[in-house]
Amino acid sequence: MTPEEFLGGLGNAKLLAIIRGSEAQAAVRTAVALVEEGFTHLEVSLNTVEAAGVITAIQAEVGAAAFIGAGTVLTRDDVARVAAAGAQFIVTPALAPSVAEAVRLDLPVLAGSFTPTEVYSAMDQGAAAIKLFPASLGGPRYLSALRDPFPDVPFVPVGGVDQGAAVDYLSRGALGVGVGSPLIGDAASGGDLAALRSRARQFLSAAGLQQ
Repeated sequence: MTPEEFLGGLGNAKLLAIIRGSEAQAAVRTAVALVEEGFTHLEVSLNTVEAAGVITAIQAEVGAAAFIGAGTVLTRDDVARVAAAGAQFIVTPALAPSVAEAVRLDLPVLAGSFTPTEVYSAMDQGAAAIKLFPASLGGPRYLSALRDPFPDVPFVPVGGVDQGAAVDYLSRGALGVGVGSPLIGDAASGGDLAALRSRARQFLSAAGLQQ
């Protein structure tokens, strides 16, 4: 997947589901449920138990129905490991060595940044888009402030994004939003999948992707 394809797909999807859990099989079931409900972009955090295996297993379950990326990717070794597992894009929490390594391997990278200097540096290194993190510190108004000097930078706010914040960020020009615990809850650690499906439909509806 090229950076252009990644940006186009996430721009249409609007929602990036962030899966982080303490049970590998529960994380896989969570991903499958999300795809069945209509999510097409999923990130598996490397904090998830057996994360690389989870990425591979999700790919086997959902096939071409969704794009599966790896999150909390910090080192060059992390990039190599998740690329071998089949990750189609990389998400970082900061301007780590993983950014340049993902670019070198032609993997689209959503680079974690917060300040204007970090935003500029990430894009200069070849990031496809900026993961505005932790977005909750500045909120939607901070996104608007950043977009004034960086009108062409694709921003994806992550961190504390509930349904209301998702709508606000998207209305202020975010390419998409990353949603973690407000969506996933405890599902990826063995929790209630029915409740997850309900939350998934609510998020999709709030983003205008489902009636």
